[in-house]
Amino acid sequence: MAVELDHSFSTTKPIDESFAAILDLERVVPCVEGGSVLETTGPNAVKAQIKVKMGAMSMTFTGTVEIVEQDAAAHRVVMSVKSKEAGGQGHANANVAFALSDGGGTIHTNAQITGKAASMGEGVVVGVLDALITDFAGKLGAI
Repeated sequence: MAVELDHSFSTTKPIDESFAAILDLERVVPCVEGGSVLETTGPNAVKAQIKVKMGAMSMTFTGTVEIVEQDAAAHRVVMSVKSKEAGGQGHANANVAFALSDGGGTIHTNAQITGKAASMGEGVVVGVLDALITDFAGKLGAI
């Protein structure tokens, strides 16, 4: 199942400070509810985990978060998220594009979900993903 979502966020921090914060995966990943960094695997990559509740089910996904594109002049960052469901057959992968401007920015998420999570139905998946990103966007303005 493919899901595309767009969110915006606001911040009082200078644009260059926000750009630097987004590039700091050790700070950004824990801003996602249930998200944690397990280890740094490279200058722009971490092994991470997220625990997600979907309806009555709780699932844990483990994988990588990597910065695959960064443009300081345009204040744009693209991250690639690749994860597998613990003990299951499913995965949750996404490309997340951040475009910063003075006072905030936008987050475009293009996710591919399979397995138990996808079997919950598009409405549930979109609702959970939308809530996670909305919460994340709120925290992003503070880091």
